[in-house]
Amino acid sequence: MLSVSDKTGLVEFAGQLRAAGVELISTGGTARALREAGLPVKDVSEVTGFPEMMDGRVKTLHPAIHGGLLALRNNPAHVAAMEKHGIAPIDLVVVNLYPFAQTVARADVSFHEAIENIDIGGPSMIRSAAKNHASVLVLTSPEQYAEVAAAMKAGGAVGAGGAGLRLRLAQAAFAHTAAYDGIIADYLARQAHVPSGAALPPLTAGPKLRYGENPHQPARLYLGPRPAEASVAYATQHHGKELSYINLLDADAALSAVKEFPGLHAACIVKHATPCGMAVGSSAAEAFTKAYEGDPLAAFGGIVALSTTVDHDTARVIVAIDKLLEVIVAPNFTPEALELLKSRWKNCRLLSVGLPVAGGGNGGGLGFPDPRELSCHRIVGGLLVQGRDLPSHDESAWTVPTKRKPTEAELDDLRFAFAVCKHVKSNAIAIAKDGMLLGAGAGQMDRMTSSRLAVEKAGERAAGAVAASDAFFPFPDGPELLLSAGITAIIQPGGSLRDHESVALADGHNATMVLTGRRHFRH
Repeated sequence: MLSVSDKTGLVEFAGQLRAAGVELISTGGTARALREAGLPVKDVSEVTGFPEMMDGRVKTLHPAIHGGLLALRNNPAHVAAMEKHGIAPIDLVVVNLYPFAQTVARADVSFHEAIENIDIGGPSMIRSAAKNHASVLVLTSPEQYAEVAAAMKAGGAVGAGGAGLRLRLAQAAFAHTAAYDGIIADYLARQAHVPSGAALPPLTAGPKLRYGENPHQPARLYLGPRPAEASVAYATQHHGKELSYINLLDADAALSAVKEFPGLHAACIVKHATPCGMAVGSSAAEAFTKAYEGDPLAAFGGIVALSTTVDHDTARVIVAIDKLLEVIVAPNFTPEALELLKSRWKNCRLLSVGLPVAGGGNGGGLGFPDPRELSCHRIVGGLLVQGRDLPSHDESAWTVPTKRKPTEAELDDLRFAFAVCKHVKSNAIAIAKDGMLLGAGAGQMDRMTSSRLAVEKAGERAAGAVAASDAFFPFPDGPELLLSAGITAIIQPGGSLRDHESVALADGHNATMVLTGRRHFRH
């Protein structure tokens, strides 16, 4: 039985089946394609005794099909039932499903069109065949054709010698239908405005990774539906070693940080999933230079993300640094930039992540946040799921309780610092000036220590700079340390019972403080 939407390799594989003496049964467009190739094929309606009906909604849902798939060949009662009702065994199923994911990815798709692209007969045949895989081969991808054809030629695919292959194909078949149903459930959840996380997007096995967090840990990337925004999971790798778990984790963190600045040239250097360098500039080259100069020491072995195309000038300033880089992520690279970067580092992974463009390739921009994407964290025995902490440019809830209001230059830097602080591990403090991260305190158990580390990183540059905190200051010791280092403006969510003490300290230093009312923990 052959019934496929993706007809890649179909005719060649069907010809190999015929050469092996297999009778071909097919439906609709698949049967037409086989006949046009000169292959004899029996319509499914000849097997069922019923025509395809209801606009193709009903064609394979019949005992003559599912009896032939599900019957146990070594069960006398099953064999007798087949003989009584004229049901012939079906030993091989080749099915891939209606392109639901591709259909609903189109901006102009209607709800009716989406519903009509939900395959019913295909998954039913796949599941029947996979359940009875001891007797039935089930193929759901053109990538499986060559192995099955070779096994059949060797005589072991259907017989006892092919048990391992049939079991692997059955597992892949159930994974295929599970992923398909997950995509449908995810789409319907969005149409029904079901609360975020009520339907998780399906995952399919992607490439094996070089290793996990440590070399002794095996790792693999699992892929969800392609998002409508740039993603390192769907990156095109142009150069460098095989990616590891940490490479992708850090690359995702760096890319997420530069997405905070749509329409601007932004650069981020990440170590251990936390920005050590971050900047915006008049060009990608300037943004990278400022990001690197923020903390050259920590940049060693760093992961770099840029929000705009890496051109030759940007590549020149990148290769001029005396530090090893592990990964560089950007929407795209010019050919000249690629060649220059490849010549500088043999193993540095170069990833383009721009959205697909007409004609193929990742040449587009980073896109806008995809509402389907969720933030997930695996714990032993379960999965924590939450909505993402997406970029927000709504400042309507911001208040300034200090006597002095921020200058326009300070306000620009406060916006920048607060956006960067979202991507620094909690407890997080970020010090910035002129669109450049000067120092960050990350992942500490108390906010005072984070403040001290940020000041130490910034050094003398802290004087005249601004600071951001991802959560309120429970005590005024953190603000006191920052203000004593010369910080002139602080932005923080507020909400502490001791906010008034921090405000008074700022007033005492003729500094300004902005309260946003929104926390940005990142664990």
